[in-house]
Amino acid sequence: MTDHSHTLAELTLFEKAALLSGANVWETRGIPRLGIPRLWMSDGPHGLRKQRGDADHLGLGESDPAVCFPTAATVANSWDEELAEEIGTALGQDAASRGVHMLLGPGLNIKRSPLGGRNFEYFSEDPELSGRLAAAYVRGIQSTGVAATPKHFAANSQELRRLVSDSIVDERTLREVYLTAFEIVVRDARPWALMTAYNLVNGTYSHENRHLLIDILRDEWGFDGLVVSDWGGADDPVASVASGGTIEMPSPGFDSAHAIVEAVRAGRLDPADLDARVDELLTLVDRVTAPRDPDPFDEPRANALARRAAAEGAVLLRNENATLPLAAGTSVALIGAFAERPRYQGAGSSIVNPTRLPTLRDAIVQTQLTLAGFAEGFRLDDLPDDALITEAVALARTADVVVLALGLPAADESEGIDRRHLALPAVQVQLLRALAETGIPIVVVLAGGGAIETPWIELTASVLHTYLGGQAGALATWDVLTGVVNPGGRLAETLPVALADDATARRFPSDHRTAEYREGPFVRYRHHASAGVTPAFPFGFGLSYTSFAYEDLSVTEEFARFTVTNTGPVEGSEVAQLYVRRSSPSGFLRPAIELKGFVKLQLAPGEQTTVEIPFGERTFRVYDVETSAWQVETGEYEILVGPHSGDLPLAANLDVEGTIAPRQIDPALEPYVTADVRDVSDAAFEALLGHPIPAPEWHVPPYGYNSPLDLVGRSPSRLVRFAFGFLERAKRAADGLPHPDITTLFIYYAPFRAFNKMTGGAVTREATDAVITIANGRVGGGFVALVRALVSGRQRERASRERFARAAAGQRPPAR
Repeated sequence: MTDHSHTLAELTLFEKAALLSGANVWETRGIPRLGIPRLWMSDGPHGLRKQRGDADHLGLGESDPAVCFPTAATVANSWDEELAEEIGTALGQDAASRGVHMLLGPGLNIKRSPLGGRNFEYFSEDPELSGRLAAAYVRGIQSTGVAATPKHFAANSQELRRLVSDSIVDERTLREVYLTAFEIVVRDARPWALMTAYNLVNGTYSHENRHLLIDILRDEWGFDGLVVSDWGGADDPVASVASGGTIEMPSPGFDSAHAIVEAVRAGRLDPADLDARVDELLTLVDRVTAPRDPDPFDEPRANALARRAAAEGAVLLRNENATLPLAAGTSVALIGAFAERPRYQGAGSSIVNPTRLPTLRDAIVQTQLTLAGFAEGFRLDDLPDDALITEAVALARTADVVVLALGLPAADESEGIDRRHLALPAVQVQLLRALAETGIPIVVVLAGGGAIETPWIELTASVLHTYLGGQAGALATWDVLTGVVNPGGRLAETLPVALADDATARRFPSDHRTAEYREGPFVRYRHHASAGVTPAFPFGFGLSYTSFAYEDLSVTEEFARFTVTNTGPVEGSEVAQLYVRRSSPSGFLRPAIELKGFVKLQLAPGEQTTVEIPFGERTFRVYDVETSAWQVETGEYEILVGPHSGDLPLAANLDVEGTIAPRQIDPALEPYVTADVRDVSDAAFEALLGHPIPAPEWHVPPYGYNSPLDLVGRSPSRLVRFAFGFLERAKRAADGLPHPDITTLFIYYAPFRAFNKMTGGAVTREATDAVITIANGRVGGGFVALVRALVSGRQRERASRERFARAAAGQRPPAR
């Protein structure tokens, strides 16, 4: 790694501090006199979102056209690391071709609840699957010389009040469930950057959480890259620098730089910490500006890859009487508004302006099917319309089969909001029931970024969950429906029978100051398997047009070996999955099964292959809070192999010599033993945490820097409450829109610090404090302070900008 001591010596204290916050929404600051360029960052977990002109971080302004790949939730269903790396490479090539140095993704937070509003942007509820796929993305992106930025570190599980929510999670669960995927990425793919989460973790903001950023990320995992805040996610710039947070985005003007300078001069910040953060930025500059000759970005090839990825990520949930694949010449009644106006990506900062977007109605002409006609069937605003249903039923009676495009409304899935339920809109189910009465076989094509309840499934012949398939999703859907592609998608998350079955159903999202992870390690399939709750479709499930047999499992200390045979009529892919269960008594709360390995296979009819899945350092480990270390508990384990978590036909026992002997479980944790964690007592949760539960309530007023704006309605000032009424009405209007109003949601739930952090220097910390004074009822004095702070802040910002620009350009000797 390059020695930057000479550059550090040439930088002034002010320049060092200024380098640790952005120049604008997307760029870092540069210092031309020392050859330090600006770096351009861009959103793009499933496609590049590079904006021109007025830029924003919420996906509001239009971006340059780019290939829109399937979202992470869709790609995760492929369980295909090679495919993920190909997508990463294509994303990196596109970024490199447009001068982007940092791609802000992939997202790999664990889907703690099926209601997570941003679940479409994440891979899985399981850390092994999430980590391995994310590592593949990172390898692909960075092979092109572009920095990948895995996000959001850490325990970022809900969107409600995401900038102020405090995730209260015990250390073992944090390590085993919520950090393991990041550990896999850091150790296996060596990312050059990483993004912190908005939320606090156990009382400390992620971007200034030393335990996360120094103790674990850098010292334990060996991360040597740059840590960037999520946009507006930084709180205290001095604490961030001291705790491992490298750079604050977007630009807060020079406010944070001044705070850092003052802290160093007052002895509150060690200059060595400041130098360490600047060195991390300079290291990233070296990496992303190193000479490379990557393959040029090829849009047609990338579009073809997006089509393949969408097909591989589609999951066949039902196929009665082998209705699928549809034979050539089949007469199809294509019904459903989504067939003309597709749901192909989520909303928010990841939104992509696609280079092309064929619909199901457009794309059917590329098949050998006969289109009997198209009917809208339902309104996208979910208002009942009997005429549309009547038209759809009449069309269905003229065809051999109905292909019915259903799915989640756009307003249900977005950055900034969490889902309220898992049901399809009533108008869609009403249409399905009316069509079922015709007796014509119904093939439902589901679109949505996550779990959907399916109490209506018996009305269908087949159900294909396409998730969010990107710009080529329609073509991929017909590929699967017609058998051009044999469906190989396997669920990367559990689909419950009902939301009430989920471990977090009674407390997600948290409306309190804290989000309590009371379920501990019993997340999603771990809860279902451990508590005996049968899901509608288990984790790892997916049907095929062929069949597979598992045989001959043998295990050694190093690996599990078994055979898989394609016993069906056509070639197909299978995901062989390995789970581990503790057989001997254990001193740790353990889920009944945990995924510890998987292999994606492609087999011709009658072909048999021998599979070996190695046991690694993660296979049997648990995090032991008594020793603050990973341990392996000596004893017997059961190795389980099969096509999904609910069907594991092969089993073998293995004695493991561990690092610690079995213990007794703490009696205080006894309520967790049955894994029915939907209603955990305070006493049991405190025993799991190892300390008292933090106070969950907001105690406002008085308001502070990080109090959320949606609580300003409690202000002692009648004038403030009156003004807040306008924001409240805007929020209610936004709730009724068919598409999410991200701007209103962001403002409504943002903390006061957003005035300071998200205005590019227009509102300083002093001005923000004056606004808080007004909210706390001291209106007159607060307005006077606000006017003074705005005037003085504008003057200070202008002077700082000019001073930095002249010194950076070498136009005059920089002030030391």
